[in-house]
Formats: sequence, C-alpha cells, structure tokens
Amino acid sequence: MPDPELFPVQSSLPTAASHFGAYVLADAARALKAATVAPPPVSSLPAPPAVDVPAADLRRILGGPSGLGTASLRFTRREEPPALPTPTPSTAPSHSPPSSSSAVEGSPIPGLYHHPVAEPDPVRVEEVSRRIKAWAVDEVDLFPEDWEDQFDGFSVGRYMVACHPDAPTVDHLMLATRLMVAENAVDDCYCEDHGGSPVGLGGRLLLAHTTLDPLHTTAEYQPQWAESLHSDAPRRAYRSAMEYFLQEAGPSQADRYRHDMARLHLGYLAEAAWAEQDHVPEVWEYLAMRQFNNFRPCPTITDTVGGYELPADLHAQPAMQRVIALASNATTIVNDLYSYTKELASPGRHLNLPVVIAERENTSDREAYLKAVEIHNELMRDFETAAAAFATACPVPSAQRFLRGVAAWVDGNHYWHRTNTYRYSLPDFW
Repeated sequence: MPDPELFPVQSSLPTAASHFGAYVLADAARALKAATVAPPPVSSLPAPPAVDVPAADLRRILGGPSGLGTASLRFTRREEPPALPTPTPSTAPSHSPPSSSSAVEGSPIPGLYHHPVAEPDPVRVEEVSRRIKAWAVDEVDLFPEDWEDQFDGFSVGRYMVACHPDAPTVDHLMLATRLMVAENAVDDCYCEDHGGSPVGLGGRLLLAHTTLDPLHTTAEYQPQWAESLHSDAPRRAYRSAMEYFLQEAGPSQADRYRHDMARLHLGYLAEAAWAEQDHVPEVWEYLAMRQFNNFRPCPTITDTVGGYELPADLHAQPAMQRVIALASNATTIVNDLYSYTKELASPGRHLNLPVVIAERENTSDREAYLKAVEIHNELMRDFETAAAAFATACPVPSAQRFLRGVAAWVDGNHYWHRTNTYRYSLPDFW
C-alpha cells in the first residue's frame, strides 16, 4: 500500500500527482524488478506527454517503482499460454454459434465514432473460452444444457481478450472473464429473459451482493448465510468469480470493484421500478440510470487484469472518476445500439436509449436511433478529452497505463458488439 503521507485523504489531483510522480522519478535510478512488456498504444487515447528521463531510467519507470510504500504497484511478467493442438474440421451445422476464436466481420453502425482494434490473439481466445466453459459447467453449474448454444454464442473469450490486450497471462484474463459471466448470469436470471422479474428483485440482488461483500453476522446465523451462497446459479457464479479475483486483487482494488457492483445493482433496481410502474423515463433520467446500470465494473478492474495497481488516491480523483464514468456510459450506449433489434424482438418493452428518445421526444424510430448515435459520439469524445487532460496532469506510470487500459476496454467492447452477429444485427435505418 502507498504510504498514507504521500496521499492525504482530501488531496487534489495536482498534489497527489506531484507527490507520487516525484517519488517515482526519484526512485527510477535504483535497481527495480524486471519490467514487463509495455502495453500497446491505444488509438483512442492520445500518447502521454514525454518525460525528460534517460531511456534506461524510463524503462525502469515503466517497470514499476520499488521501495517503501510501492509494493501494491506490482507488475507481472507476461506469459504466453501453451500452444493449443491443431483443431480438426468442424462438422457442426451452419446455424451453430461461431467458434470462440472465429472473427465474424460484422458491420459497424454507420456514423458511430469508434476505433478499430487488432484481432484478438486466437490462441488466447481459445484457451480463455475453454477455461470459462469448464468453470461454468464443472465448478458453478451455471446453466442447463439447453442454454449451451447461448453461452457459446456470447463469445466471452473473444470479448475479454479484445478488451484486455495488456493482460500478462491467461490467468489474469480469467479474472475478468469469470466476473463478466457471473454479472451476465445475475442480469439474465434475476432481471431479464431467463426467469428474471422486477418483482422481488431488490431482495435477490441484496443476497447476491453478499457473495461479493461478505456478511459479518453472529455465529448462529453465519452457516445459513454461507449455505445460501450456493443456492442458485448467479450466487454460485458471483461467489466463485470473486474468490478467484481476491487471489490477485489488492484490498483497495477489491473494495473498488464491490463499490462499482453496488452501483450496478442500484441501476438494475431503478430500471425494475420503472418496469413495474410501466414508466418511460425522461431521456436525461434514462442516461442517469445508465450511469449506474452499465459496464463500469469491467473497465474499473483493468489494472488488476493487467497485473498492477492504480493507487487508490489516484483512482478516487474526481477527474479520473469522470474518465471512468464517461467511458462506461459510452460503452453502454454501444450496447443499446447494437442490441436494439434483439430487444425489439423480445417479449415486453425493453428500455434502451433509442426507445426512450422516440417516446419522450416524439420522433420516429429512425430519428431516435440516429440521435442516440450522436449522444454516444459526444460521450466518446468527452471521454477522450477527459482522459487526455488527466494524462497530462498526472504523468504517473500506473495512471498512464490505467488510462490506456480503459481506452482499450472501450475499443474492445465495440469490437465484440460489432463482430457478435450471433447476438446482434443492425436496424435498416440507412
């Protein structure tokens, strides 16, 4: 953990950055642990400002600081997964979900501001896909057999490898992958079309949240709570995924994740309340809900998945919180746009940004959809502006890497939505 004296509780960004940045630069002359491979540049984030340090010292800085108070800024050497055996030709029928590593081209939404990404490493994709399927089936008994096509069609291995290009090992990628699958299980089984309902959702989410944020109660009732953690698939998945995450995450990283999951659950409850009341919110109200019911828990763990830690004081800075919020909001609107036709075809009324705009602003479906694209684009540009400003104000290696990681998650999230034609198709608005 960083020395508390380096990070006053109420520190400002310039103070925190200058204290920590000065310490890192002063420490750069010492011998440090072997540096990892630096993460690749991400097109959606301007390059960080140059630092006037000799090349050898700069390499040591990027490897991470050492000395008193820097143990939490750990970096992990990248290890390639073992080579997989050469696959045999598939005899599956053509209507089956695409294989985990197959790149389905898909079409980007016309006019949507995004950045293309390199195809994710197919070896890693296959290995993550193999491991997550084994975990879901053998460890947590996540779904019945007739849901298997949907699980495979989600292509979570391709998703997570695309979103975390700087993950040092497949084990690190699996931290994010288990949590992603667990979050989707809760959404599907508690909220959406696999048995979900707004009725009683608060109680279900509260009990599920105790798998992430453990109950501290009396000896008499502790066993009953512990037994409840295995009572349904979402809780089994949450419990197991969090146990794996805690093996790598530091205390502040774990608490940050719990906080963002509480935000997510609050967003679920707001949407459920509107569904019970058959209420369509105002556009600004919907966007407020989407700031909570969104992808935030995923990019917020980018440092844990990358094998290092962004200091808690820098993560808590209002400027960094704005970066994370804007990135999460933009990626969630991407989901609204790509899942639009899928949700229209589902029973009942599903709230998404185009639907809310059409209802509240009395526009056609096409006009509402195109306005939602514009809203996404504005959020994306605001995210990039805020990230660039923070990178300039805070030239600290862990902060720079975290910003690149969040930008990579934004780009990878769009890549997955665009290429997942098993789940998504575009409306005929152009």
